[in-house]
Amino acid sequence: MDIAMKKAKELKITVSVAVVDDHGIVITTSKMDGAFYISSKYALAKAYTAANLMMPSGDIAPYAVEGKPYFGTTSAFGGELMVIAGGFPVKQSGKVIGAVGVGGSADVNQDVECAKAAVELLEKS
Repeated sequence: MDIAMKKAKELKITVSVAVVDDHGIVITTSKMDGAFYISSKYALAKAYTAANLMMPSGDIAPYAVEGKPYFGTTSAFGGELMVIAGGFPVKQSGKVIGAVGVGGSADVNQDVECAKAAVELLEKS
């Protein structure tokens, strides 16, 4: 999680970060000073989605439109799932062991950069 926040500082943004296990159960969360309150909810929803669907949260968007298999996903399960980029599964030996979600940047690509930095570190350990 520290690496995601370090990346955010490099990008001069403030974000929240969530780390969950393979079922989407919270391991830890953190919100940088100055990050919007709602950014924590975004981070958690992105991580939860990536863990439970075993794919990056943003990759689900094309399948969440009317006529596709994940249509209605964002309103299902009490709104816990999110199709905005910034959530990534963490894998070891090809198996999803958890996920990282980052939320809060005005540019979702920056959320992605921060989350990927954390995932890369976690997958090495």
